[in-house]
Amino acid sequence: MRETDTLLKPKAKTQVARPRLHKVILVNDDFTPREFVAKVLKAEFRTSEDEAYKIMITAHRRGVCVVAVYARDIAETKATRATDAGKAAGYPLLFTTEPEE
Repeated sequence: MRETDTLLKPKAKTQVARPRLHKVILVNDDFTPREFVAKVLKAEFRTSEDEAYKIMITAHRRGVCVVAVYARDIAETKATRATDAGKAAGYPLLFTTEPEE
């Protein structure tokens, strides 16, 4: 047996990239009651009462507020479910997603 037959070739390490994260953004409107917005934030994003209030007030003052950051599929699903909850109740509540920088 030759010496070259027994030498092992180094294995190439594969690099797995982390999925790009997306922000879920609450867009302010002047028609959805604050209590309802807080209720949706607590139900869909599992925020506390205080966190929901802070997010809602920030969106009210600035026009938009980042609610949470997730992988793309999760962010889109949560944004859609929260927006649909507003539509089901007759409110123009809107959540959007965008890639995180």
